[in-house]
Amino acid sequence: MTILTFLFFTALVGVLTWWLTRKDDDASSTGYFLAGRSLTGGYIAGSLLLTNLSTEQLVGLNGAAYQDGILVMAWEVLAAASLVVMAVFFLPKYLRSGIATIPQFLEERFNGTTRSLTSLIFIVAYAAILLPMILYTGATGMRDILDLEAMTGIKDDTVLLWTTVWFIGIVGSVYAIFGGLRAVAVSDTLNGFGLLVGGILITVLALNVAGDGNPLSGLAEVKAAHPEKFVSLGGDKSSVPWHTLFSGVVLLNLFYWTTNQQIIQRAFAAKNLAEGQKGVLLAACFKVLTPLILILPGIVALHLYADEVTQPDRAYGILVRHVLPDWLTGFFAAVVAGAILSSFNSVLNATATLFSLGVYKHLIQHDQVDDQRVINNGKLVGTVIAVLSMCAAPFLAGQTSIFGYLQKMNGLYFIPIFSVVLAGLLFKRATAAAANRALVVGCGILLIGYFVPPFSTWTAATSANFHFLGAVFALLMGYQYLMGRLAPSGPDWVQRDSREVELTPWRWTKPAAAGLVAFVTLLYLIFSGVPQ
Repeated sequence: MTILTFLFFTALVGVLTWWLTRKDDDASSTGYFLAGRSLTGGYIAGSLLLTNLSTEQLVGLNGAAYQDGILVMAWEVLAAASLVVMAVFFLPKYLRSGIATIPQFLEERFNGTTRSLTSLIFIVAYAAILLPMILYTGATGMRDILDLEAMTGIKDDTVLLWTTVWFIGIVGSVYAIFGGLRAVAVSDTLNGFGLLVGGILITVLALNVAGDGNPLSGLAEVKAAHPEKFVSLGGDKSSVPWHTLFSGVVLLNLFYWTTNQQIIQRAFAAKNLAEGQKGVLLAACFKVLTPLILILPGIVALHLYADEVTQPDRAYGILVRHVLPDWLTGFFAAVVAGAILSSFNSVLNATATLFSLGVYKHLIQHDQVDDQRVINNGKLVGTVIAVLSMCAAPFLAGQTSIFGYLQKMNGLYFIPIFSVVLAGLLFKRATAAAANRALVVGCGILLIGYFVPPFSTWTAATSANFHFLGAVFALLMGYQYLMGRLAPSGPDWVQRDSREVELTPWRWTKPAAAGLVAFVTLLYLIFSGVPQ
C-alpha cells in the first residue's frame, strides 16, 4: 500500500506539471532558462520554498535541533530577514539589468573575466558540493521514512544507498534537463503545498503522541522536560553560538537568499517587479513558520525516541515512521521525494544555465550561436553533471553532521561571490581588477583556512569558523573599497535599465518588510535566555 501511494502521488505531480507546462516556450533561452519571464508571486514563493526545503533541511536541520534545540532556527528565521533585503534592495537592481544569472550581472558591472570566474566557481561548487549533498541526504531520508531496507529486501546499506541516489538523480534530471525552469517552478509549487501540509501534520501527530492525544499538552510536556532546548541563543559549544549571528551566520544567510543562483533564478523570471516582490516576501512569511516543520520535530524525537536514534541525522526519519499512519506514509514519502527532486532539479537547471549562458555562449562561441544550440549544450552539460553527482553522493556517508558540513563547505564560495556582488552595488568606483582578485584570493584564503594546518585546526571550531568567514568578508570588502578610491578605472558606475521588466514596485513592499523584521526580532526576544 505504501509503495502504491508513493508512486501514485509522485506520478500525479509529474502529470500535472506536464499538463500545466505543455504549451510553454522551451525553444528560446528566455523560455527555457527564465520561464519566459512569466512567473507570478505564488509560483515564485512556492519554488523558492521548495528549492530550499529539501532533505538537507528536513533531515539535517531536525538533526541539528535534536542536538541543540531551537537555537538552530537562525538558519530559518534569519532567512526571512534576508528575503526582505532581497525584495527591497537586490531584486529591483537585478530586474533593472534584465539578467538571467549573477555572473551576467557581474559582467555588466565589471567585465567578462568577472563573469567567467564567477560562473566557474558556481559550477564547480554546485557539482562538487551541493548536488551530491542533496542526493545523499535525500537517499538517507527516504531510507528511514519508507524503511526501504524492509520494503526492498536490500540488506546492504551501500547497495541501498547507491540505488536510491540513482533513482532520485534520474527522475530529477528529467524535470530539470527536459522541462526548463517553468517545469521546475510548477512542480516545486505542487510539492510545496504537500510538504507544508505533510510537515505540519507530522509535527501535530508527534506532539499528539507526546501529549497522549493532546498536541498542546504534548508541547508543554516536551518543553518542561527539555527547557534547555527552547533557548534561541546558543553558547560557544553549540552549532550556532549567539555571537556568530552577527558574522558568518548572517553572511551565509544573505548570500543564500540574495545572490545564490539556484535560489534566486526564479525571482529573475518574475513577470514584473511587483510580482517578484510579492513572491519573495510571501516566501519570507512562510520561512518564519518553518521551524514548526524543520526544528520542533527534532526536539520531539529527542523526547520520544532518543533510545532509537543512533545519530542525530536519523531523528526525523525515525519520528515520521513512528507517528505517521501507514496509509499516509506513501503520500508523505512522495512529498519528501518531491522536495528532494525540487532542490536537485533546481540546482541542475541553474548549473546548466550558468554553463550555457556564462561559459558556452559567452566564452566558447562568443555569442554567435542560435538559442537551440545553447539549450542543447546546456542539456548535455546538465546530464554529465547529474551523472557525476550521482557517482559522488554515496561517498558522503560517514559525516557526523550533514547540515554542519554543508554550511561549512558553502562558505568556500558564498563569501567571495557575495563580497563582489555587494561591493559592485554599493561602491560606484569598485574596479574589475579588484573584484577579480577578490574572487580568486578570497577562495584561496578560505581553502587554506579550511584544509591547511595549523589554520584548519582553528577553523574546525564552529564559532571560529563563522568569525573566520566574517573576517574574510570584511577583508575583501575593504580591499575593493580602497582600490576603488585609490586606483579608479574610470567614471562612477551607473546602472543601465534594460527595460525588459516592468519595474513598478508592489505598494505593500515596505509595510510587509517592516512587519517581517519586527516579527523576527520578537521571536528572538520571546525565546531569549541564557545561551546553552
